[in-house]
Amino acid sequence: MPRAIQIAAYGGPEQLQLVDVTVGEPGPGEIRIRHHACGLNYIDVYQRTGLYANPLPLRLGMEGAGIVEAVGPGVTHLASGDRAAYASNPPGSYSELRVMPARNVVKLPDGIAFDTGAAMMLKGLTAQYLLKRTLPVQGLQPGDHVLFHAAAGGVGLIACQWAKALGLQLIGTAGSAEKCALALAHGAAHVIDYGKEDFVARVKDITGGRGVKVVYDSVGKDTFEGSLDCLQPFGLLASFGNASGPVPPFALGTLGPKGSLYVTRQTLFTHIATREATQAMADDLFAVVLSGAVKIRIDQRYPLADAAQAHRDLEARKTTGSTVLLP
Repeated sequence: MPRAIQIAAYGGPEQLQLVDVTVGEPGPGEIRIRHHACGLNYIDVYQRTGLYANPLPLRLGMEGAGIVEAVGPGVTHLASGDRAAYASNPPGSYSELRVMPARNVVKLPDGIAFDTGAAMMLKGLTAQYLLKRTLPVQGLQPGDHVLFHAAAGGVGLIACQWAKALGLQLIGTAGSAEKCALALAHGAAHVIDYGKEDFVARVKDITGGRGVKVVYDSVGKDTFEGSLDCLQPFGLLASFGNASGPVPPFALGTLGPKGSLYVTRQTLFTHIATREATQAMADDLFAVVLSGAVKIRIDQRYPLADAAQAHRDLEARKTTGSTVLLP
């Protein structure tokens, strides 16, 4: 029988269990896919702990790549035998085989390996919507400074490279000298070790006191207030994660004195709500990867059965770049 990683209760990595599953035929609008690799993301941790609640028992995982084995009625953009990759709801990519909605599954170009496809879809599409669709009111032009927290992570290293290709001056933060060096090597114009430096003061120093037009923040609670203080008047704080915990309630009135600021909470799944939007964003991502301007760095590979250890390492900030689980 095919196997999958499942939780029966919310909690720590010890809740991740490898179980046998039954996988049937795809229904209308669905496909059956056999995974060659599965992606690991921080959203998987949020779902495991219950911060993002789902019905239990729950199979985790939001991205993967493999071969389409069967398509259900109404699916016309994929066929049996296609190489495919996805970032998609509902969860379930931590598996050898699954049936899932076809809407967010796209053909994987021959020039992109399965492990790369599994490592790049959720993180790469996130970088795409941030840099291309989540923009300050003044827009972004070549030469503009942007601040990107957790710049040595999976999304961050993609964003460093893509921002450089767009001509942006990305200021990346990370939690160690090694991670800062990694972000710098991947295209960040400046790096800040926020374990040792005041990132607000450093941003002001780098920008000549002006601040940045936009902050992309997946850290959450620990960086939120400082992120606001890094912005120019009319600047945008784009929150897209909670690695340090959710942002607590704040007084809306503080945004006025700080420069009539904008704050938004983004999620990938709003951006890929239609097949057409998913395909357009994926085409943009595939093009920049195939061009060589963005390289997907996979620094950790674990057997599917070792998903619990992968979660421990992710939460302990021991990982860099992207991580994949191999069925």
